[in-house]
Amino acid sequence: MAEHTAVEEPSATRSAHEGILRRQSARESAARTYARALPIVPVRARGLTIEGADGRRYLDCLSGAGTLALGHNHPVVLEAIRKVLDSGAPLHVLDLATPVKDAFITELFRTLPPGLADHARVQFCGPAGTDAVEAAFKLVRAATGRNGMLAFAGAYHGMTSGALEASGDAFDVRVARLPYPQDYRCPFGVGGSHGAELAARWTESVLDDPKSGVPLPAGMILEPVQGEGGVLPAPDAWMRRMRRITADRSIPLIADEVQTGVGRTGAFWAVEHSGITPDVMVLSKAIGGSLPLAVVVYRDDLDVWEPGAHAGTFRGNQLAMAAGTATMAYVRENGLTERAATLGARLLDQLRGLSREFSVIGDVRGRGLMIGIEMVEGEGEGWGVAGTGGSNGPDETGRSGGSDEDRGAAGLLGSVGLSSADDAGTAVMPGSIPSPRPASPELAVAVQRECLRRGLIVELGGRHASVVRLLPPLTITDEQATAVLDRLADAVAAVARGHGRGAG
Repeated sequence: MAEHTAVEEPSATRSAHEGILRRQSARESAARTYARALPIVPVRARGLTIEGADGRRYLDCLSGAGTLALGHNHPVVLEAIRKVLDSGAPLHVLDLATPVKDAFITELFRTLPPGLADHARVQFCGPAGTDAVEAAFKLVRAATGRNGMLAFAGAYHGMTSGALEASGDAFDVRVARLPYPQDYRCPFGVGGSHGAELAARWTESVLDDPKSGVPLPAGMILEPVQGEGGVLPAPDAWMRRMRRITADRSIPLIADEVQTGVGRTGAFWAVEHSGITPDVMVLSKAIGGSLPLAVVVYRDDLDVWEPGAHAGTFRGNQLAMAAGTATMAYVRENGLTERAATLGARLLDQLRGLSREFSVIGDVRGRGLMIGIEMVEGEGEGWGVAGTGGSNGPDETGRSGGSDEDRGAAGLLGSVGLSSADDAGTAVMPGSIPSPRPASPELAVAVQRECLRRGLIVELGGRHASVVRLLPPLTITDEQATAVLDRLADAVAAVARGHGRGAG
């Protein structure tokens, strides 16, 4: 693997770059996030590439936290924006009808799951996904006359108060928290279909036990792939189970597709992998084509709001609607969902090869072009064996790690009076699996830093902030994907050497 090192920039550009960063630090709030980990000053961008004020170029696998489905400044997006600007059309119209909005809704409905598109209504919200989450909560509460919400451990739904309550780091909770299935760090110590079965049964028990302390809720919100939670794809069978559980109890199911939508996971909407039709979909990020836009799409029988029940001054962003229409149409017409599925599978396979080389990589998982690499501590002097924790290769969602189909957790199952079962209802004898090694946020930060030195921008996430995340644009080429992997592999190798943690 070739080592990539920083190129020395001219003193004038370096001075301008450093001055801007210094003024940002002095004048902006302490709540800054990306700016702390990524001390760059973007001045130009195209596709996957960003150029900084220091003259350096970077491959951007952050993509505006998944907002840039087509990468930076894609020609079809720029053309759509210029067309609106040149037409003299108003840019601010509140919720008035316009040709631009009509075209956006038409394209959006063309892409929706058929069971929803045929009976849907759309509500334009404020410009951020968290505004759409708040609107969705308000909608289902009005429609059901109930108040509580169900959400999942590790979730992230935004930064406003209601969205935070439903997120994994909530501290003032009025939302019932349910276990989200995962293999590598299964909350039941099981993984695989058994862990998902236990998670589903836990949900049923909470809803059906009159002494659970959880009254029938107004709705359930879930992410088909938890992004900020560590890139955790929900098993398709579990998604179908959640759909049955909520439908049988008249609980509206809200799918948060803010980060997963518009082709990111290898389907236009991530719920399509499991074939379910949610009652409500929360959409933002890529649907605005890089500009601020957020909407809620929902079944028409939930449309019980009075006029003005939910509003927002900037819900009529015409430039974002034009950019979003162009983006959705381009993804749909150019097979970028299939491209994301194919390239994503190849990247996952190559990254799993890297995990076998370096024991500091505990797990590789993802779906489409939404990929996570979990960094872990080692075991003893030799740092253990790469993949310790019951890894058995990818399942239907593209995850690695977890348990075999015929292993379980006897003590846990016995203590709660449950036994695992396959889809046919056959009882399975429980067993036990080794625990994965401790997560290492320090190593993840080190990998992110080494990636940046090599001109690669990546994000971190996960429950322990130990997951290196890749969210490249759907337009990434094969050659660019190879460059991304080369730089990432170099960064991991440098970190492993620097900490005395070599190959497994």
